[in-house]
Amino acid sequence: MSRRFLLLGGSAAAGLAAIAAAMRPMSPPAAAAEGSFEFTLTDAEWQARLSPEAYDVLRHEGTERPFTSPLNDEKRAGTFACAGCDLPLFASQTKYDSGTGWPSFYDHLPGAIGTSEDTSLFMVRTEVHCARCGGHQGHVFEDGPAPTGLRYCINGVSLKFVPEPAA
Repeated sequence: MSRRFLLLGGSAAAGLAAIAAAMRPMSPPAAAAEGSFEFTLTDAEWQARLSPEAYDVLRHEGTERPFTSPLNDEKRAGTFACAGCDLPLFASQTKYDSGTGWPSFYDHLPGAIGTSEDTSLFMVRTEVHCARCGGHQGHVFEDGPAPTGLRYCINGVSLKFVPEPAA
């Protein structure tokens, strides 16, 4: 591989990244799942309730940087709940290390999530949101372990961990 090839390839990648970053503010920000939900707040109330990172993910379908969530290393027994409304979403028994950099689960708690089609990033994905508040959690993919074959790839800032009480 020549130095010229590396420089041209790197320049092209940097240029595409700059174009993508420049285009993001031009389009209206995505919002949490549409519909009527049991738990609702005004935008100002969401901003006051959530950290800036959690607000971006839960209310504007942002994505946290991979390998930054302390929940990646959470191995205690308990429940992962929505950081927006406290609805229990995932049992710790279904969590596994997918190697992707985000907390991953092979199943969710009954009635806890909803899904919608996400056509951003030039592909079709299945977006996962909280059934109670509509907050964006992440995406589900069909490359997970048994018994479901699913990988719920969830933003750590959209979750909070509630440990089981000590016996």
